[in-house]
Amino acid sequence: MTYESTVPGELGDPAVRAVEVPEPGAVTVVVPTFNESANIRELLRRITESVPARLPCEVVFVDDSTDDTPEVIRDAARDCPYPVTVLHRDVPTGGLGGAVVEGMRAATSEWIVVMDGDLQHPPSLVPELVAAGERTPAGLVVASRYIKGGSRAGLAGGYRIAVSRGATWLTKALFPRRLRGISDPMSGFFAIRRSAVTADVLKPLGYKILLETAVRARPRQVTEVPFVFQDRFAGESKSSAKEGMRFLRHLAGLRTASPVARMVVFGLIGATGFLPNLTALWALTSAGMHYLPAEIVANQFGVAWNFLLIEHLCFRDRRRYRHWWDRAGRFALLANADLVLRIPLIALLVGRAGLDALTATALALVTTFVLRFVGTEALVYLPRKGGRAGHTAAGEGRRARSRRTGGTS
Repeated sequence: MTYESTVPGELGDPAVRAVEVPEPGAVTVVVPTFNESANIRELLRRITESVPARLPCEVVFVDDSTDDTPEVIRDAARDCPYPVTVLHRDVPTGGLGGAVVEGMRAATSEWIVVMDGDLQHPPSLVPELVAAGERTPAGLVVASRYIKGGSRAGLAGGYRIAVSRGATWLTKALFPRRLRGISDPMSGFFAIRRSAVTADVLKPLGYKILLETAVRARPRQVTEVPFVFQDRFAGESKSSAKEGMRFLRHLAGLRTASPVARMVVFGLIGATGFLPNLTALWALTSAGMHYLPAEIVANQFGVAWNFLLIEHLCFRDRRRYRHWWDRAGRFALLANADLVLRIPLIALLVGRAGLDALTATALALVTTFVLRFVGTEALVYLPRKGGRAGHTAAGEGRRARSRRTGGTS
């Protein structure tokens, strides 16, 4: 089967492109929206013009808006030749990424195309993404600004360009194997087979859902098509410093998903704890406190420092399993038990095993570090059976319950 799609200048070729799409190639277009009412009619018009009648299509809007965007979508849907669904969320859990996951769950087609609602992602490329996936056959097709024929022209100003390139470099450096073959992991425009991803494995935080999908779902085969990042049709960008911080937290959560990675980060955080510990020890002894009680008090500063960093960088997604005071108390108990255990262990290694003091100390540090990590994960951050975890999950489900409305012409 062939169809024709006019893509004037967007892929570096103003001519009419002929693309072969094997049957069936059905597609669900998932569009997360937040106060995009001024863009909706034009977006649906362009999708209608771009997607041929032979390609079964539906559009699912997942809306977190505080304006009249849901009403505008319902009104515009009357003029569309395909089903249009609105999922409005009262609580925007997970941000834009969480909205995309909701849309994936609602999708009924084999192919899911994710795109923004501001028309910076050209709807004319939707058939091309599906076609590329059918030809390869890939599980994930990424619209990239950084391969031949692509461009980031729609990024306004040198600052946004620098941030985009820096974020791309950072993510590819952190995930060299999982992002192999993806030149633009920051792209929000991509197609994925439903069979290649299970929505329940995704734990999005913020707007970089492609990164989340590529790292956690790990599609076996990835291909790319070039696209020109367009100027926003209407409204203002939602990018902010707050979203930037969420992106960094998201990176940390992805990077520490495996036990080995968490242990490495746990150890690095522990090493940084020497700074507040020694600073407090110096201040207390300078004030006249005896060094032994000063050491005990100073150690608590290091414990508090480590707890705050571990909460945000190692176990952020597990904090809901216990109250903060419960986590803090358990962590402090384990951290101080480390000191109590280390001295007898060193004495045992020197007296019974015949090791010298330096070797015994190093071995004791490694041993107590591993025990502290295992204890922290098991006693502080793992969910309790039949406890608060289940109630929390149920509560989140109630808070995130969507109001669903549909419209077809």
